[in-house]
Amino acid sequence: MSEAPSRGRARWLDGRLVRGAEAALSLDDRGARDGEGLLETLRVYAGRPFLWEHHLERLVVAAAELGFPVPPSPAILHRAVQELLAAESLADAAVRITVTRGVRGVRPGRPACWIEVEPIAARLWKGTRAGSARVVFSKRPFEPGPLGRYKTTSRLVYHLARDEARAAGADEALLVRPEGQVLEGSSSNLFAVTGGVVLTPPLSAGILPGVTRGLVLRLCAETGIPAREQVIERDLLASVEELFLTSALQEVVPVGWLEGRALSEPKVAPRLLAGYRDAVASAAMRPLTHA
Repeated sequence: MSEAPSRGRARWLDGRLVRGAEAALSLDDRGARDGEGLLETLRVYAGRPFLWEHHLERLVVAAAELGFPVPPSPAILHRAVQELLAAESLADAAVRITVTRGVRGVRPGRPACWIEVEPIAARLWKGTRAGSARVVFSKRPFEPGPLGRYKTTSRLVYHLARDEARAAGADEALLVRPEGQVLEGSSSNLFAVTGGVVLTPPLSAGILPGVTRGLVLRLCAETGIPAREQVIERDLLASVEELFLTSALQEVVPVGWLEGRALSEPKVAPRLLAGYRDAVASAAMRPLTHA
């Protein structure tokens, strides 16, 4: 006797859990038609979304600044994440929240909103698991423009860079301006260490204000590691002491290989990763504010 076909992963869509063909948007939705959406990706540890308030603040601020309809409240979204984790029997997971501008011509309109979760292991780079990432430069010149600081669903340029990395057997591709300024990875923020100082490209360059990036800068300040924002030219990366990447899913990942060149054993990144893990453990002890 054959087994019943799988109904697919559960997703939360506009207030209810759905599976399979039920997880669908209207073709008139501007997110589906034109990529007019915002997203947040975050990590859950032992059933607890880490830095939840920071991710939701970034989502709400972006929606307001870009003229989106008001998203569901953080409390509603938090309950939805918990429902999904229970439905998928997950305690450690990657979470994606997506909000669209809704149906064209309807103002203020009602946004479409969906949430999906999956095992975190499915989203980790090989280099994250090994403790050292392989990185290449994207061959496509990149200019973030005025929307680069928002995490929108118009991700083609980032996905093409990610595909370049995969084709090269690497974990991540760095995006570089035509004039040679290195900005960020396809799904990560970039840090370099030179002269004992941690450098990261400035937000004024139009990069994503990563939540994990912000935490790492705070950890530098708390632990006495000198750090500052600075324009990073591609040529500088040939002589830095170490490189590392940050994201909500990958955490803090040292770069061990850049464009065929092995980098020195990292010293700063492991300290910051330990601080990050301490922050995760500390957050687990505090009441969660999600209203």
